[in-house]
Amino acid sequence: MSEYRELLPIAVEAVNRAAEAMRHRSPGALTVKGDRDFASELDFAIERDLRAFLSAETPEIGFLGEEEGFTGSTDMQWVLDPIDGTANFVRRLPLCAVSLALVHRSEAVLGVIDLPFLASRYTAAKGDGAAANGQEIRASSTRDLGMAIVAIGDYAVGSDAEARNRLRLALTAQLAAEVQRVRMTGSAALDLAWLAEGRLDAALTLSNHAWDMAAGVVIARESGAAVIDQDGADHDVSSAVTLAATPALAGAMLATYRKAASTVEVVQ
Repeated sequence: MSEYRELLPIAVEAVNRAAEAMRHRSPGALTVKGDRDFASELDFAIERDLRAFLSAETPEIGFLGEEEGFTGSTDMQWVLDPIDGTANFVRRLPLCAVSLALVHRSEAVLGVIDLPFLASRYTAAKGDGAAANGQEIRASSTRDLGMAIVAIGDYAVGSDAEARNRLRLALTAQLAAEVQRVRMTGSAALDLAWLAEGRLDAALTLSNHAWDMAAGVVIARESGAAVIDQDGADHDVSSAVTLAATPALAGAMLATYRKAASTVEVVQ
């Protein structure tokens, strides 16, 4: 048993609270964060509730939330995306998630992802494997890029979206030429959970934030997937790119990314 697993029940209870709120409460008022980007009233409510709950349960552990930032210890911290896929949630699309991770220094060591409208809960602690609804899961055994189903993260929005999307569009085109199918779900947490479960064979996300990626990274790794950055190094919370894939496809996916990046000026 890993040294982090004893904190898993606390993380699960926190995510239960968030998932129940998503199932039973409306998004509420929207707060504009930028061009075509927003947070819902429920995003803020869930984050505040989990910040208070986790502070009471684990006062020695810091907290980083997408909406209201960082408090407490920097050595070890909970990292939360209260609703990953807010645009989907607001439109009643079921591809949205609660994503909670424990990060020790720069490494994600525990993760819980709940898909409230798909009845799926993913958990992992470093060294203990990954599970979906309590059953062990493993990444797929796909070895041929031409047979791979690959998820790519959302296109950028905001004032510099055109420049940032040049790489995304080039990467989409490169993937379309090489893989079986390309998917864009709108939730990075869901992409990594489905990779861990073998539903996807690879997932690429640019413009990373810790709250988007940390829980999914540890779940994917514990399922046997490789998770690296654009340089081929092990991914951590400071990585600019998340490239996650079955071990047999990781090298080919990195080559695909580099081929696309070589055709454009890269703006993350």
